[in-house]
Amino acid sequence: MDNIFVQFAIILSISSLLGLVALKFKLPLVVSYLLAGVALSLLSVFDTSGSLVLHILPEIGIAFVLFLIGMELDLREIKSLGVPIVSAALIQILITTFVGFFVTSALGFGIKEGILLSLGLAFSSTVVVVKILTERQDSSSLYGKLAIGILLVEDLVAVAVLMAISVGSSAFNVGLQENLPMLTLVLKGVGLFVLAFVLSKYALKKIFDIVAKSTELLFFTSITWCFVFTSLSVLAGFSIEIGAFLAGIALASSPYHFQIQGKIKPLRDFFITLFFIYLGSQIKVQYLYQGLPIILIFTALALVLKPIVYMFVMGLFGFKKHTIFQTAISLSQISEFSLIVLVVGANFAGVSVATISIMAAVAVVSIIASSILISNSRKIYSFLLPIMHIFERKGEKHFLDTQPVGEMEGHVIIIGAHRVGGPLAEYLKREGVPFLIMDFNPHLVNKLRDEGMNVIYGDIGDPEVLDSLQIEKTKLIISTAPSLGDNEILLSECKRRKTDAIIIVRAEDRVHGEALKTLGADYIMSPERVTGSYLVKQIKDHWPKVSFPGLD
Repeated sequence: MDNIFVQFAIILSISSLLGLVALKFKLPLVVSYLLAGVALSLLSVFDTSGSLVLHILPEIGIAFVLFLIGMELDLREIKSLGVPIVSAALIQILITTFVGFFVTSALGFGIKEGILLSLGLAFSSTVVVVKILTERQDSSSLYGKLAIGILLVEDLVAVAVLMAISVGSSAFNVGLQENLPMLTLVLKGVGLFVLAFVLSKYALKKIFDIVAKSTELLFFTSITWCFVFTSLSVLAGFSIEIGAFLAGIALASSPYHFQIQGKIKPLRDFFITLFFIYLGSQIKVQYLYQGLPIILIFTALALVLKPIVYMFVMGLFGFKKHTIFQTAISLSQISEFSLIVLVVGANFAGVSVATISIMAAVAVVSIIASSILISNSRKIYSFLLPIMHIFERKGEKHFLDTQPVGEMEGHVIIIGAHRVGGPLAEYLKREGVPFLIMDFNPHLVNKLRDEGMNVIYGDIGDPEVLDSLQIEKTKLIISTAPSLGDNEILLSECKRRKTDAIIIVRAEDRVHGEALKTLGADYIMSPERVTGSYLVKQIKDHWPKVSFPGLD
């Protein structure tokens, strides 16, 4: 079974079948991919430990994920969120490592092995979180930005841990490597950041202006840049994640980053699927029975301890209960870095194969449980709402919550004020119609507030935000949110609050539109159909005036 095509056929067939099962039970697809990997390990149809499909290709998916994150990064937001992000990441790592070491000592692990296991518990999975945020269309929300920022800090700490465990020679050896590994790490890190900035400002813009004349060449060149800079990062002793992320940042200000993202996302989705399958395949079933109590204890630490720590820390910075909860629950799993730390430390700390397999099982179980929790986060939040106030700091408010909206009546509510809602808000402002905007993009909220508009930062799933919209007194509600789940919540709330307002919601297709109509929507909006109708009207009104040079 060494033939790569046969391996692909087996892997994809099992994954597709389990994917259908996941859809039937309304589970995240990540769950089916992880279980497909476990099935491959159980069936032993081919040697998963030596499979090219499962050991090389998944890393390409990881690189694409971080490359796209870097391109979507707004440095202005990092500046305003940097302190809470770094504080939350470092405090969580310290507390989880301390508690984890206490637990591992009680379970009979040695000191070195216990330290590595405890550190492994502290890291959350960047790949898992980004995939789920993308599927939920929440990557631009405040909690999404906080989660991604925290993950990147954790990745940097993980790289430092790996370097401290085993510092090897590299292509950039300048004589400091063996004696001052951490100083060398810092110097290389600064060098990579500076290189990315310099190339972005002086070279990449000119290169991409030239290649953009061909869509195919633009796509090819962007992938080339991603792999070249990621290779530099790996040669410098850093991870694939850090290199691909910096490569993406270098293109964040490029006018072509939307075209690049559109082309790369399908590739990312395919390769990242292989990563989850690979992760599931690392479980060695023969070690699971004897290590089951340990697996359950470690998984509980990831699902309970880490979110609690994050909620307390984020509460200190004045974030809302909903933002605190969503950020924390997004980070309730074990990272792929946890396995890497154990593998690298195998010689240093005498980590056994059984321990590595147990940690792989913890990673898979925690990711599956975390994915299910995240997909049901709104229900869980509603259940926990009565006790969520203990995580908030009285008197502290985040900068997005500093502008309350007064009493309104007979107003228009716009949910989402970017491409579709933005022009509508400008029109209502021009005509003097009272309106209220709700959006979860921090940068857009600040921009609209600066323009003198009434804007509430928040998510439809947050009951406090829905109270602020004053739904009972509105005349018209327009939701441009593409998420079916968000619009279902909105319609349910409108029905519960017995509003008489006309409700217009967005649907991505006819099936979703019919479902929303059943829930009480008065009108369904499809951007593509609206655009087509507008073009038909314009052609109909202006066709007699159209002239064609040379044919008159």
